[in-house]
Amino acid sequence: MFESIDASRTFFSEEHVLFRDQVRRFIDAEVVPHHARWEQEGVVDRDLWRKAGAAGLLCPSLDVRHGGPGGDFLHSVIVSEELGRAGTNGPGFSIHSDMVAPYFERFGTEAQQRRWLPRFVSGEVVGAVAMTEPDAGSDLRGMRTRATRVDAGWVLRGQKVFISNGQLADLVVVAAKTDGQDRNSITLFIVDATSPGFRRGRNLEKIGGHAQDTSELFFDDVFVPDEAVLGEIGAGFRQLTFGLVRERLIAAATCQAKAEGALACTVPYTTGRQVFGKPLSALQNTRFRLAEMSTEVTVGRAFVDSLLVRFMRGDVDEVQAAMAKLWISEMEGRVVDGCLQLHGGWGYMAEFRIARAYCAARVDRIAGGTSEIMKEIIGRAVVGGARPDADRTAGTS
Repeated sequence: MFESIDASRTFFSEEHVLFRDQVRRFIDAEVVPHHARWEQEGVVDRDLWRKAGAAGLLCPSLDVRHGGPGGDFLHSVIVSEELGRAGTNGPGFSIHSDMVAPYFERFGTEAQQRRWLPRFVSGEVVGAVAMTEPDAGSDLRGMRTRATRVDAGWVLRGQKVFISNGQLADLVVVAAKTDGQDRNSITLFIVDATSPGFRRGRNLEKIGGHAQDTSELFFDDVFVPDEAVLGEIGAGFRQLTFGLVRERLIAAATCQAKAEGALACTVPYTTGRQVFGKPLSALQNTRFRLAEMSTEVTVGRAFVDSLLVRFMRGDVDEVQAAMAKLWISEMEGRVVDGCLQLHGGWGYMAEFRIARAYCAARVDRIAGGTSEIMKEIIGRAVVGGARPDADRTAGTS
């Protein structure tokens, strides 16, 4: 079924098709065989990042003048889709490639770009974004991390939580309120993980997605020189919102691929599992449930692909991206739940992929903007009170 879906996605060029095959081979060889161990250890091997860089999977859309492969947005989509379809949630490539690198490409100085971007591409440096705090998630204006002006730089003091790539990150883009500015003013700072005063806290124990390191980070009077300010002082909130459409479309495409992957591994199970002397798939209830989920997945694919095509033309706004994030992540939850149910008791066993997919899917309605925040963005547009880029939802970044 999904091979035919791939064939119908004619907006992908031959180059994209070849790249997807390359990504699948990499995941099959370098990710899938180790993923169970990473789930036990709570983090992927650091060497995976260097291998991914050598294979062209990191920052694939970065311009060649910055040391990137010179691909486009669809190359980034392909990497996220294939990781999602394989059910391999450990590698935090999207945070690194689709959030951190674009911030540098858009707002970084030439010196910052020369220093960091080629190392992002190679996997020598792993990037993370630190926005969320214990008391400030969706409402970033409530953050307490502060940057105090000192000679030749700033001193950061505060705490972040739910930071993807937090244990492995060599560089963290930190959002902090800036002294001397408006109380809502936020500035982005580049923090080298070797800086004195920077501490990693716990690798947080989650109900799913165990192979992805998700951490607490502490900033105990961390000195950041002026040349490590990313963009303009006080412009951090605007900078954080510039990539929302891209980020949420990536999220939607990933959730879609996860739903397809869950269904793809469930259909063979129902045809092979014997119940009352015949395959589970012979029961009308099973066929009806598969029909419902297949329809939802097909509708989701049409929705996602239409927005991907429009995004490449520059024709997707924040409201449409919020709709995609909302509906596709909610659909993923329904489909994965239904697939688990068809596995019966075995679906509840962690050794089965569908059980792990069920737990991992739950965060997709939270990370990158909760479903409730997506509804608020959409609702404002419906009633004529939309404020573009009014909300930056950090989720688990």
